[in-house]
Amino acid sequence: MTKIDWLCEAEAISPEITALREALHRRPELGNQEFETAALVEKTLQGCGIQTARILDTAVIGTLPGAKPGPCAALRADMDALPVTEQTHAVCASEVPGVMHACGHDVHMAAVLGAAMLLGKHRDNLCGTVKFFFQPDEEGTGGAQRMIAAGCMEGVNAVFGAHVAPGLPLGQVGVRFGKFYAASDTFQIAVRGRSCHGATPEKGIDALAAACELALRLKRLPAELGEPCVLSVCTLRAGTAINVLAGEAALTGILRTLGHDSRAYMKRRLRETAAAAAQETGTDIDVRLHESYPGIVNHDGESGRVRRVAGQLLGETAVTVLESPTMTTEDFGYFLDETPGSFYHIGAGCENPLHSPQFFPDARAAVLAAALHAAIAADFLENPSA
Repeated sequence: MTKIDWLCEAEAISPEITALREALHRRPELGNQEFETAALVEKTLQGCGIQTARILDTAVIGTLPGAKPGPCAALRADMDALPVTEQTHAVCASEVPGVMHACGHDVHMAAVLGAAMLLGKHRDNLCGTVKFFFQPDEEGTGGAQRMIAAGCMEGVNAVFGAHVAPGLPLGQVGVRFGKFYAASDTFQIAVRGRSCHGATPEKGIDALAAACELALRLKRLPAELGEPCVLSVCTLRAGTAINVLAGEAALTGILRTLGHDSRAYMKRRLRETAAAAAQETGTDIDVRLHESYPGIVNHDGESGRVRRVAGQLLGETAVTVLESPTMTTEDFGYFLDETPGSFYHIGAGCENPLHSPQFFPDARAAVLAAALHAAIAADFLENPSA
């Protein structure tokens, strides 16, 4: 494949990429309501000669076959906004009351659309196919798993995605090998004892005391792992009167772990700890775990590709190997459970945190990310085993 200066070409279409980012930022939509957003994505992709398909009502898949046969790479962007009232005073501030792209998904979409424009110009040089995934509802119950169930990953050999990161300066790329984002599981625990008069506790079984003891034991569990783990008991409800021993108590919370093995271990230990507490206190304890996002565990080979390509594109000093994982979560991990790939960070060029009403990444973040996405996808198609 002829060497292409993806960064120079991205700079040439930076007005179009910036205009897309601004249009998307003005009209944010919540999860599974991204109809206007999906229509703009479709129009843009079709304008590049890229075939589109709509699934799950608001999810969009673009398919760009190259002129020559080869593997398939996918680029993913999430589409949904948050129920946040914007306070940026930007010229393209949200026009939708109480809704804002406070997590940078407008930048993610503009970057992948920019990559589609760039790759579309060079389809005659592509050996394989590039797919573009525009996913709904990342901030809610998750659209990735539903897109996969609808068949989006059929034939895909590698998948890549990125998130703007306020912790990185503009022009920097953060690459992480292995465990990156945490898996997320919520739990509800019901503790049943036996109520009685508060003056004669020996005639009952104190569900509140048992729940307190269990909460303390659960808080100590993460120390067993030897790696970052969060187990938070966030609510404890019990009791009906000042002189009545609580016969029932309820705890709720969230568990965040890194990687499939740690997740399985901590879920097992949570149940074991609850069972031991029930036996020791004479209560009946019921644990209900709700499995949410699997977290992100990057594949070393594809993370190495991202590191190499980003260094070639932006310069070695622009690439940071991230030493620590994050305990936030992201449903991109579902794609990585299906095929090799990597999720990386793009410097946002702003200091305000994600989900803040002041979060507004620099417009150039989308331009640089578009060039990087295109370069990574093209590199994979040319050298899938590199």
